[in-house]
Amino acid sequence: MHNDITPPIGHNIGFIGTRFAGTDGVSLEAAKWAKLLWDHRHISYWFSGKLDTNPDISSLVPHAYFNHPDIRWINDRIFSKPTRDSEVTQRIYAIAEHLKRSLYEFTQKFAIEILIVQNALCIPMNVPLGVAITQFIAETGFPTIAHHHDFYWERDRFSVNSIGDILAMAFPPRLRSIQHVTINSAGQEALSHRCGQSSVLVPNVLDFENRAPVMDDYASHFRADLGLVAEDIIFLQPTRVVPRKGIEHSIALIAALNNPRCKLVVSHESGDEGDEYLYALQEMAEHSGVHLLLASDRVAEERGTDERGRRLYTLEDAYEAADFITYPSLYEGFGNALLEAFYYRKPVLVNRYSIFVTDIEPKGFQVITMNGYLTKEVVGRVRRVVDDPQYREEMVDHNYALGKLFFSYSVLRRKLRALITNHTGMDDL
Repeated sequence: MHNDITPPIGHNIGFIGTRFAGTDGVSLEAAKWAKLLWDHRHISYWFSGKLDTNPDISSLVPHAYFNHPDIRWINDRIFSKPTRDSEVTQRIYAIAEHLKRSLYEFTQKFAIEILIVQNALCIPMNVPLGVAITQFIAETGFPTIAHHHDFYWERDRFSVNSIGDILAMAFPPRLRSIQHVTINSAGQEALSHRCGQSSVLVPNVLDFENRAPVMDDYASHFRADLGLVAEDIIFLQPTRVVPRKGIEHSIALIAALNNPRCKLVVSHESGDEGDEYLYALQEMAEHSGVHLLLASDRVAEERGTDERGRRLYTLEDAYEAADFITYPSLYEGFGNALLEAFYYRKPVLVNRYSIFVTDIEPKGFQVITMNGYLTKEVVGRVRRVVDDPQYREEMVDHNYALGKLFFSYSVLRRKLRALITNHTGMDDL
């Protein structure tokens, strides 16, 4: 009997979002999806307002970017406002029409067969884009996977708005050809409760099947280039400097440890929420006698040198150099930095934010937890991790094994296989 089975031919997948560039969580997860799809002969194409992908497989449409001046003009007039002017409505639908035409051109140019919409149908950073995607799918019945990272109802900034009619239509839409994907169980439940929509839960993942490379000669300079010595103990806060990251707890932890060798390194900048929180943290660190290092000018997307000739490091280099990870966030959509701590085999302090409690903690990870405030017990557990190498090694080995089991690429591969098969009828992955 002849058993030669020709492998299935891959499909052309169109990724749609407001931005696919840099190291934000949506861009990183989209890249992981595209990698696994590519591994199984599916070809990915990109539609967005800001891109760092290959131009040959991309459609750059400036109005799709949430920071386009026209989109900012709309956002200034629809959020924190109970009503909107007719001019705003006209502008929303005029830009949506332009974006919809661009979607038709994109799908035709690249012969797209399945769309994967990344976060553009759940959080209204770009309202015309959400309207355009919704209308395009409604008109074409296009097979679509809508990957939802953040919902508008999870953010206070969107709670008062003048677009209730549009949110009900497009964030997210209720269309038969859309498969909804959520990244945590709270989002899955809220989507069902609020919108009557079922979804597939696909957690964020890392490549646990392949260990992180050991520190090379380049990364070995990270400590010295920040003015630290070999004996210093680096507590890495691998987040932006925004209030919801709870960095004041990291400063309080270092102060409570009362060990001059312990230094707090923050990897990212303030972002788009101003510097008031940063100044408060600097003042708190100074009063507490905590050595706080802001390393955003030395941590970049890739290695290189800055205009002063100083070495630039990646976030991966910072993880490799760290001794301990602080992650006292008040709220997270998932918690990529926590997975990264497991992947780079570093002990970690976690404030028990809600998604950690529901989706990560029950898996059995060994982390040091706090419940909104530091206690002597928490500080004592951190001190033990710092002082006891064997205890620390057992902890990070355990967490890596669980990460491989629950949050690895193999988990994502299984989920993507089901999502693609639902649209094509073929086991393509």
